[in-house]
Amino acid sequence: MPKPILQLAAVGLFGFALWKLGSLFLLPLLFLALKVALVVGLVLFAVWFFKKHDDKKGDAASE
Repeated sequence: MPKPILQLAAVGLFGFALWKLGSLFLLPLLFLALKVALVVGLVLFAVWFFKKHDDKKGDAASE
């Protein structure tokens, strides 16, 4: 009876250690990816926004 309990405890301890190591390394990488995605999104939004306004000015000047 104690062998399955000890095996379950070992698996739980191993999972907890993996979780701590993963959070130590993967969490900063996740935040870095979110920051990069935010910057790229803002740049694309700015390009779209200014391109939209340039098209309206070009149409009005040609008429």
